[in-house]
Amino acid sequence: MSGLPSTHEALICVALPGLAISDERGQLTGRGLDGFYRGGRRLLSRCQVRIVGREPLPVQGRTISAGQARFTGTLRASPATGPDPDVVVERMRHADGTERITLRNTGLRPLHLPVEIALGTDLADLGAVAAGTAGPELPATVHDSGLRWTGNGAGACVTADPPPADALASAGLLRWELALPPGGTTSLELRVRPVGAGPLRSAGRSAAIPFGPARAAGDDPRVAAWLEVAVDDLQALLVRDPAHPSDTFLAAGVPWRCGMAPADALTAARMTLPLGTRLAAGTLRTLARTQVKAPDARAGLIPGPLRDSGALLPPACTGTEATLLFPVLLAEARLWGLPEQETRELLPAAERCLAWLRTTAGDGTYLADPQPTGPVRCETQAHAYRAALLGADLLDAYGRPGADELRQWAEALRSAFQREFWVDDRGGGRPAMALAPDGRPLPQLCSSAVHLLDTGLLGGGRLAQGLLDKVRTEQLARLLGAPAMDTGWGLRGLGAKEAGHNPFGHRTGALRVQETAFAFAGLAAAGFEKEAGALLKGLLDAAEHFGHRLPDMFAGEQRSTGSAPLPHPAACRPAATAAASAVLVLSALAGIRPDVPAGTVTLRPVRSAPLGELCLTGLRVAGAPFAVRVSRLGLAMVEEAADALQLGV
Repeated sequence: MSGLPSTHEALICVALPGLAISDERGQLTGRGLDGFYRGGRRLLSRCQVRIVGREPLPVQGRTISAGQARFTGTLRASPATGPDPDVVVERMRHADGTERITLRNTGLRPLHLPVEIALGTDLADLGAVAAGTAGPELPATVHDSGLRWTGNGAGACVTADPPPADALASAGLLRWELALPPGGTTSLELRVRPVGAGPLRSAGRSAAIPFGPARAAGDDPRVAAWLEVAVDDLQALLVRDPAHPSDTFLAAGVPWRCGMAPADALTAARMTLPLGTRLAAGTLRTLARTQVKAPDARAGLIPGPLRDSGALLPPACTGTEATLLFPVLLAEARLWGLPEQETRELLPAAERCLAWLRTTAGDGTYLADPQPTGPVRCETQAHAYRAALLGADLLDAYGRPGADELRQWAEALRSAFQREFWVDDRGGGRPAMALAPDGRPLPQLCSSAVHLLDTGLLGGGRLAQGLLDKVRTEQLARLLGAPAMDTGWGLRGLGAKEAGHNPFGHRTGALRVQETAFAFAGLAAAGFEKEAGALLKGLLDAAEHFGHRLPDMFAGEQRSTGSAPLPHPAACRPAATAAASAVLVLSALAGIRPDVPAGTVTLRPVRSAPLGELCLTGLRVAGAPFAVRVSRLGLAMVEEAADALQLGV
């Protein structure tokens, strides 16, 4: 990751599979990540506008939505105007590969404006661009009303409307001679396409978006912007399964992880269940098709790559995490209203995941990660325990065998965990980060412990019992609320007092947004509202600094008066789990716990109402619109729901 170009200052438009990346000035220079991309290939790396031989002076560049950006510049075309510019240049850029360039004469005289646009590309894939091995620009040919390039097994073309007065392939130039009366405007539109391909069809901009237009309002106006941007980003990150276009899932993040990352896709789908169950269903079906079905030790596993865990632990297997998340997502999606037929169709894949869990754990108590000789990680045990309990409930609901065995294993795991994973010290103790292969606990305090608080939703609005008892849960809440873990913006990945702490270490100190969101939800549900409220306010403050579009991680530096969160140069932004965190946090704040098969929805709001009054609309429970209001007194009221739903106790 250290060799990746920095993205924290990049202005990224995304509507997958399309991307457009530049800095805030708007010119695509051919350097770094600049360019229009489709499906991970850079179709255009250079797009530089010059008017009367000069580049416009950049004034402002900003995103309008996840997939659009506006760049504004000015120019003095006539010396007679004095120091004031007499031309305003606006570039409206879309991730679908279109850019509209509008020139406006703000002066009192007519203007004759020679305009030229310099274009070029290397047709490199994103991996080569990131590694700095993209290669030189390819030669262009004049094509239709623009230019065309071929090479590297691909081709791209740029067409212009109106057609240019002149096109020079050798220089990669399109030229126009434009006349503008006083106050007049004119526009040029460029369209970037792969050779032989039509306009981009983004899954997130189709009629089949798998979730509703959720909105938030309340005493704190920032929640409205946070949720609005999050939903927009989630739409932009939607990807279709190529073999089954009706099934969509979320790409992990832009620009580095624009494809399927199983654990991230399942986590984001779970966090966004309050928006509806269609995304969960598409994600589950897509991953069920990848599940190992061969009759060997890997049977039932959902494959996933290794993920770096920092200097203290070897890489973890994301396939293990995905396999344990699959039955959890299916069980909770059923409670949120996944249709019965779809649940039954996905049940065999969930059963295979649970069978893999029991087979892999074997006669042992713990689940190593990676198998078979890796360390016994704290978060892996939390994932496995949750999968066993929620999976057992799912099996019982459909009269399938194996539930009792899963619960017995989970209880044995809980007993052993409390004996062997808890490290006693003078501060009250802490959960170990992991057990080494020789059984020795690794005592470092890290944010992976938040998964102990995420116990999962059972029927009747009940949360599953956690791996920790009440006293140790209270101690964990104290630890997470202390400055060693809470930066003031959220939780750092490794405690500030631990050896090896690095505020920019993406597994050894950087703040990962999804873990802070899960910590808030878990602490709030367990009744630790002071610690939960502090995390919520810190995360919301950080979101404001990032224009309400949180990256998946940022530096774990301690907050101080007048400071701002420091971006991480290798972060994804937007990122699926970071965007989904807004949905999880706000729905947890309202305490929404449905049980659609039982026809109930239970509300357990945060009683301290840390953000004052809050109203959430456009959610979906049982496939129908759902709205809830939380008062300043911490009382919740359902304002819209399916007719068949009753308020649970």
